[in-house]
Amino acid sequence: MRQRNRPAGRTERVVVLALDGAYPFELGIPSRILGAADGRYEVLTCTVDGRPVRTDADFTVTADHGPEILDSADTVVVPAVSPSLVTAEPALEVTAALARIRPDARIVSICTGAFVLAAAGLLDGRRATTHWQLADRFRHLFPHIPLDPDVLFVADGRVITSAGAASGVDVCLHLVREDHGSELANAVARRCVVPPFRDGGQAQYIEQPVPEQGAASTAATRAWALDHLGEPLTLARLAAHARMSLRTFARRFHDEVGVSPGRWLTQQRVARARHLLESSDLPVDRIAGQVGFATGASLRQHLHAAIGVSPQVYRRTFQSTR
Repeated sequence: MRQRNRPAGRTERVVVLALDGAYPFELGIPSRILGAADGRYEVLTCTVDGRPVRTDADFTVTADHGPEILDSADTVVVPAVSPSLVTAEPALEVTAALARIRPDARIVSICTGAFVLAAAGLLDGRRATTHWQLADRFRHLFPHIPLDPDVLFVADGRVITSAGAASGVDVCLHLVREDHGSELANAVARRCVVPPFRDGGQAQYIEQPVPEQGAASTAATRAWALDHLGEPLTLARLAAHARMSLRTFARRFHDEVGVSPGRWLTQQRVARARHLLESSDLPVDRIAGQVGFATGASLRQHLHAAIGVSPQVYRRTFQSTR
């Protein structure tokens, strides 16, 4: 979890850098998601020279700003561009634009935007991710950068890289959650009709995100489990609820969600605990019991593994958002 040194109530300026070959969907994600966060973010779009850029579709985009707006950005987002345009050496105007970013600004990439950051040296010494289909190419161009192509996004200090398309939604919701808590992030997700929580460590490539026609799904059991997080939820109990054998349930769950039932349950319990730490004064041990962790120590361990801080530190961080 990254501590943000921003005054309470201050509007965060987010600048989206539109490059030639930009994918229109990814280009619009920051404005759509962050723009639904009750005015907490000002989202502006710029190009490296102030001129229109050609998208990967059949139209161009004209931004209202040139690279000078990057000087005042609290967060900079570099969306995806066509893979055919990424190289190990960025264009001089791209390098010059990225050099304007303040040392304390947060930098986010979506999909192939990671190639742009890597080429500019902004990922040196950091872990990163990108679209799983482009992992081999990324490793070939930037062998010195540790790449994890199996996750939705990677946060390493002030730099966050995310995978393809919809993971741009996930990483923007992550920004809202880290800055303002899960209550606002969930509200934004509802307004945009997107899933409210997909952990950054969740798998990119899911074998069967949509079950085959007529095939039994684990979706109903997942919804039921969320209503019973405080209870013991063994694999056997989950499989019985889904009316599947243990083996079939475990396989189908992983195919649909991308992680094991046990890991998914831990993610959901941590997410629920975070919400209770933000929105209530309940003692840590009581929160642990409500979300299904055996003890407060277990909650502390899982929360620290997920975001790197204790429950007490996390609660203090978000007291001002209540």
